[in-house]
Amino acid sequence: MPAASFDPAHTRIPPVSLNKERRTVNLIRLTARFGRSYAGEITAVIVLQLVTTLATLYLPDLNADIINNGVAQADVDYIWSVGRTMLLVALLQVAAAVAAMWFASRAAMRTGRDIRTAVYERVSSFDSEDMAHFGTATLITRATNDVQQVQMTFLLFLNFMVAAPIMAVGGIIMALRQDAGMSWLVVTAVIVLTVVVGIIAAVLMPLFKRMQAKLDNINGLLREQIAGIRVVRAFGREDYEAARFAEANQQITRLSLNIGRVFVTMFPVIMLILNLATAAVLWFGGHRVDQGLVEVGSLTAFMQYLMQILMAVMMGVFMLMMLPRAIVCADRVEEVLTHEAGRVAGGSAGAGGAPISKGSVRFADVSYTYPGAEQPVLERVSFEAHPGTTTAIIGATGAGKTTLVGLLPGLYSPSSGQVLIDATPVTAIPREDLVGAVAMVPQKPWLYSGTVASNLRMGKADATDKELWDALRIAQADFVDNLEMPISQGGTNVSGGQRQRLCIARMLVSDAKVYVFDDSFSALDALTEAKLNAAMRETVRDKTVIVVAQKVSSIQHADQILVMEAGRIVARGTHEELLASSETYREIVDSQAEVRA
Repeated sequence: MPAASFDPAHTRIPPVSLNKERRTVNLIRLTARFGRSYAGEITAVIVLQLVTTLATLYLPDLNADIINNGVAQADVDYIWSVGRTMLLVALLQVAAAVAAMWFASRAAMRTGRDIRTAVYERVSSFDSEDMAHFGTATLITRATNDVQQVQMTFLLFLNFMVAAPIMAVGGIIMALRQDAGMSWLVVTAVIVLTVVVGIIAAVLMPLFKRMQAKLDNINGLLREQIAGIRVVRAFGREDYEAARFAEANQQITRLSLNIGRVFVTMFPVIMLILNLATAAVLWFGGHRVDQGLVEVGSLTAFMQYLMQILMAVMMGVFMLMMLPRAIVCADRVEEVLTHEAGRVAGGSAGAGGAPISKGSVRFADVSYTYPGAEQPVLERVSFEAHPGTTTAIIGATGAGKTTLVGLLPGLYSPSSGQVLIDATPVTAIPREDLVGAVAMVPQKPWLYSGTVASNLRMGKADATDKELWDALRIAQADFVDNLEMPISQGGTNVSGGQRQRLCIARMLVSDAKVYVFDDSFSALDALTEAKLNAAMRETVRDKTVIVVAQKVSSIQHADQILVMEAGRIVARGTHEELLASSETYREIVDSQAEVRA
């Protein structure tokens, strides 16, 4: 795919074919599932919103009573008496509204926190296939922006949608009590406002869906450019990358402006409806007062109730402003939470058989095909590796070496065949047991922001300082003079060789049964590599060691060397045996000898 068309939101995620009703169900199901833990706060919100709404509906009735029976009769005592009641009701309304907002905020924010936690835990269980299916950029957007939209919609629902139906129904009843003759005004205003809101919602839904996709796109593009900034500068492609980002930025800007235009049009239209309704009440109500069909106080109360009814509809408008986007976001979050991970570990310790005690590894006719690929990257691979031995894997680039060792810690699941540790399939071993049994130094060493100690203790959380220093000594990490030495994200403040040595030390701290080195010595000079191998001999003498390497000099003393070509093991044996029997191995040895010469 050309670089200029990079769009993870569209290329990695298959289009969702759910209809609007199904998406709405996803939003309801998501908030209900995570919000049920806060049923107490939600119940308090409902009760307090009921109190607030009833108080709001009672105030215009008291106001009409003051005008009709106090002002019209010039009864000052009556005005003071009813006025005190109005003040108490208003104070009750304010106190209940504040308390309802507090409980609603607690419930909504905690629900959002729980959804983010669930998304994080689900993504943490994904294997490499699952990550490739979604893509990093969209997972970040779904765990942050999408969850935020669902959270804010839930907050608006608790604050508005509980009170709005009560306000609308109660307002209609109270308005008809004041003057049933003008009920047609209420019906007309509500119908017109509802139609306008429906049209706005229909326009916003596809726009918000496209907005989330554009957010995925720009997040992926920005992440790619920041991660590859050295490559961009090395090839002088700053202008090209800037143009790519400018185009993506312009797309999301144009879409945001289109959404903004809808909102800009919406508010004047709604205010026009409200003002026309007020004018209609004054015009037709004035004639009814003149005819003696209604009192002035009742007309005033009717107008207030009409405004309350329309304000209830306005609450629905604010809700609908968020609802289309929240529906799309909830669907995207639900897709992550319900995605069937490629690898499903056992549920409890020992669920897959006896605990791992030795660390014997066996690959039995293992094949693997990447999703969407036409040809398998591994085909019927079989070998065994036992404690106290070193198995080396060598071959040309693209032979399948990294994919092969990635099957052992469960980064991938075999398409066919089995990967076994102590005769137990890897897919049947509980995740915590597998992590404790297999430690791996990946081809691309990665360190996390923090300190040397915090990075090494990822291998063993309760490791002592002595264990950390021992691992650093064996890994030849003599550049570390303090366990609190700061490490930047990705280890960008240390060299490539230093990152590799720290990752090796982290693996040694874990004290696993199986050690996997995926081309982990590529950035080390010959002297450092020799010292490291000599220092590790005693440490790994009872471990199963599997090494992927490009340099023959790194593996010539291995107990077993597997030569891979096009996803198959084409030869196996010791260094001397392969020199005598394998043409492919001799070619590798000769090519490296020529390079050194």
